[in-house]
Amino acid sequence: MMLRFAAPFERRVALVTGGARGIGRACALRLAQAGRDVAVLDVGTGIADVCREIEATGQSALSLPVDVRDEAAVHAAVAEVIARWGRLDILVCCAGVLGKEQDFSLQSAAEFDRVMQINVYGVYYAHQAAIPHMLARGWGRCVSITSGARLGSAQLVPYSTSKGAVHAMVSALGNAYPKQGVLVNGVEPGRALTEMVVPRFSAEFLADPPNTPIGRYSDADEVAEVVEFLCSERNTYTTGSVWSCKGGAG
Repeated sequence: MMLRFAAPFERRVALVTGGARGIGRACALRLAQAGRDVAVLDVGTGIADVCREIEATGQSALSLPVDVRDEAAVHAAVAEVIARWGRLDILVCCAGVLGKEQDFSLQSAAEFDRVMQINVYGVYYAHQAAIPHMLARGWGRCVSITSGARLGSAQLVPYSTSKGAVHAMVSALGNAYPKQGVLVNGVEPGRALTEMVVPRFSAEFLADPPNTPIGRYSDADEVAEVVEFLCSERNTYTTGSVWSCKGGAG
């Protein structure tokens, strides 16, 4: 069935920040499985491995070793995507850091600035670089990863603040361009067992079922499934929202 307002499916191009591991990696691979060519932007190791996995699906991949704190480098990365494929249709912002988990009195201004630069400015730079190309084509989908910590995590004040800012950015940008065909959304995952989460807890703690209605932790691939829908032609009416993927309400 063809949705009334759905655009025809095309071999579109996606850019995933933080795409070398965790939820970002899962999103990059899921988008490739959905028939998208994918540019993987990250500072860590593993970009080449993800690109090989993308190419194994029959899609093209592009490695972009870039720090999202560098505005000029982010814009240059988008320019490289355009030079490679002539288009950029999908942006997924997964690059982020948890920061130091400690009492607020011990959190330095430098640490606050580092977390904000990566988690907020990185998202801002990527959208500013990508959206003009989407507007030029009359179609685009953007998704950023937020966190329930935005509601207040006492030991993660910089991180909580940054994710609250991303939530607000999604709302604002989601209302900015829908008539021009560009929809901007967010996804708020529960505790997925990724490289960001697992080192924080003991094996015994992680072995116990979490206090969620669904009774287990999430898998990065489950989060990527929600992201892929929001980035697809099937998403025709969702913009400015943050979708919960937490195994329950609240």
